[in-house]
Amino acid sequence: MPEFPIIAPSILACDFSRLAEEVQAVSSAGWIHVDVMDGHFVPNLSFGADIVAATRRSTDKILDVHLMIENPEKWVQNYIDAGADCVIFHVEATNDPVALADSLRERGVRAGISVKPGTPIEDYLGDLEHFDLVLVMSVEPGFGGQSFMPDQVEKVATLRREIDARGLNTIIEIDGGISAKTIEQAAAAGCDAFVAGSAVYKADNPDAEVVRLHELASAALPR
Repeated sequence: MPEFPIIAPSILACDFSRLAEEVQAVSSAGWIHVDVMDGHFVPNLSFGADIVAATRRSTDKILDVHLMIENPEKWVQNYIDAGADCVIFHVEATNDPVALADSLRERGVRAGISVKPGTPIEDYLGDLEHFDLVLVMSVEPGFGGQSFMPDQVEKVATLRREIDARGLNTIIEIDGGISAKTIEQAAAAGCDAFVAGSAVYKADNPDAEVVRLHELASAALPR
């Protein structure tokens, strides 16, 4: 099991003309988070498997690849081949999250699901043993730099209770508006991993901000 908390800078907020340098500039990060958007499932277009592959060449850290795309079953192998360590897909984009998760695990990568703010987490609690990770969106997916939605912290708390009660190892991750002002709320609710884009890459010293976020989350984690 990884050491918690995990800070996962999102390269969506970095300078793509300096991708390798930007990835290497957050050496204290636990994971690197890669947001893939198709312009259909979400109203924005980011990048595809080529950028995942370029990121893979720039780091040996865990690549946490978040697919905000339609028909993820059709495309997951591209991202596995590009070097993803964890593939996260949206439950709203597939008819059978369990089957897709099981397929990902069979292919040798971690399987993660993500839920939009309006999607009840209770519908997926019974299947948690099939998922290595659950990503709670604390903004509407599609654009970086949005404000944190504090009501989504209750999903984290619900997941924490269920995972602990059943003795599972499923990782709880949160993405959206995570910064020094919000990370403690999510950590106190039981979150394990924290995606931070603008907070890290807009800071004067991105790596120092990663360290700061890690310290804040560590202090707020339930003991």
